[in-house]
Amino acid sequence: MPREQKEALIKRVQTYFYEERSEEIGDLSAEPLLDYMIKVIGPVIYNQAISDAVRTVSERMVSLEEDLHALEKPMDGNRR
Repeated sequence: MPREQKEALIKRVQTYFYEERSEEIGDLSAEPLLDYMIKVIGPVIYNQAISDAVRTVSERMVSLEEDLHALEKPMDGNRR
């Protein structure tokens, strides 16, 4: 993750602690907490995103297959 993005997330963790718990935490406390949350929660969110993407692609493929079949020309078996 780019350093700027991580710094922004650290600030959000600090803001959460201040607003929700009335606690001020510094970068040295917020960064390891963020790292832990990414390590523990990250794979769950990532896997759900992959599952959602697979479902979306599958739905689109079915729709595409239907569209392709709609383009088929009728075949007249009596003519050569």
